[in-house]
Amino acid sequence: MGNEVATCGHASVVATSTSIGGGSSSSADVQHRRGGEREPASGSAAPSRNLRVGKFQQLLSRPSVDLTALRELLWSGAPEEDLTHRADAWQILLGYLPPVRDRQEQGLAKKRGEYEELKRRHYRFDEEDEGGNGSSSGGVAGTSPGGGLSGSAALSASAAAAAAGTDGDDAVVVLRQIRVDIPRTCGGLPLFGHPRIQRLMERVLYIWSVRHPASGYVQGINDLTTPFIVVLLTAALKTPLEDIDLDNVLDSVLSDVEAGVYWCLTKMLSDIQDHYTSGQPGIQAMVLRLKDIVRRIDEKLYKHLDEQGLDFLQFSFRWMNCLLLREFPLHCVIRLWDTYIAEPTEGFSTFHVYVCAVFLIYWSPQLKQMDFQQLMLFWQKLPTGKWRAREIETLLAEAFVLKSLFHSSPKHLAAPPVGPL
Repeated sequence: MGNEVATCGHASVVATSTSIGGGSSSSADVQHRRGGEREPASGSAAPSRNLRVGKFQQLLSRPSVDLTALRELLWSGAPEEDLTHRADAWQILLGYLPPVRDRQEQGLAKKRGEYEELKRRHYRFDEEDEGGNGSSSGGVAGTSPGGGLSGSAALSASAAAAAAGTDGDDAVVVLRQIRVDIPRTCGGLPLFGHPRIQRLMERVLYIWSVRHPASGYVQGINDLTTPFIVVLLTAALKTPLEDIDLDNVLDSVLSDVEAGVYWCLTKMLSDIQDHYTSGQPGIQAMVLRLKDIVRRIDEKLYKHLDEQGLDFLQFSFRWMNCLLLREFPLHCVIRLWDTYIAEPTEGFSTFHVYVCAVFLIYWSPQLKQMDFQQLMLFWQKLPTGKWRAREIETLLAEAFVLKSLFHSSPKHLAAPPVGPL
């Protein structure tokens, strides 16, 4: 890893796993163990990258994409050289883009039309609301300077909710919270401060919330839109993120991206909806599972955290709620999601817990030297700002080893009943 974390390597996670800081399993090694084809070693990374680009191109250009083969390929990461490969792979595996090539254009048109109908039914704002104060101040459309809704925006939210048969007051509260959260989303990237992207996010989040009343909008879901926006927008424009000029992007392009973001987010959240229902039982179960894994593989660290009075919920709730989006640079999260989406089931739940366990144990040597206050300060600002795909791939490789050794055991790491943490 980078110099800032080079001394933090843990001796081993389990007997057959090596440290992130040292010569650990690579994603290519893991891919080989999972039944995939190992890419040949080379003195230069360029031949290997070109080989992966060719494999994605060959697979995605077939008349009917082999989903099993696509999962195997995506698990080790999509190539950065062609921005469309990751977007196509994500959308196919999340059920938005049909795997049969001849049906893709018709399938996309159908889903985009359905989303336009959802906007018409659920998101009713007049021209004044859409303009709001976003274009001049960078805020979200229809938001008052104090962060609440402007009068016309509140009325529009109530009217849309009434038309959809839901509570108008609840709709206003949801929309207000979304508009408070959006300006805080991924603040380090100018893209997410642009009014056009903020309005896109608002529509996606609001429509999703009214369509899923069992959970509704919960803080943190706003973060989950960001990888989809970046991946789909850069692919649509065939332009790297840093070179995108949003002021000159066609409305039709953003409209297509928005529909893709909505449907991909919807599929992802359908697999982890109990993370956001009342009491968030899914997240509580994941935190309990994390505690059990750490207790079994690094008992000294577990005891130290317990002796310092640090509850796992105090630092790992956000890891589960926001899927590490606030702990890693966005490009690292996108690489992480390649693997999560490629996992046949429970990539964003079960496998994510193993990633969190490896991530926590990676810091074990330092953590054991810290008291409660130091631990809390450390969690608030982890030194991961310079991490790249290499570090993420090592996390994933070790998480795979951990899961393969532990998760298949019938008595090992069975999710305990949800109770007090």
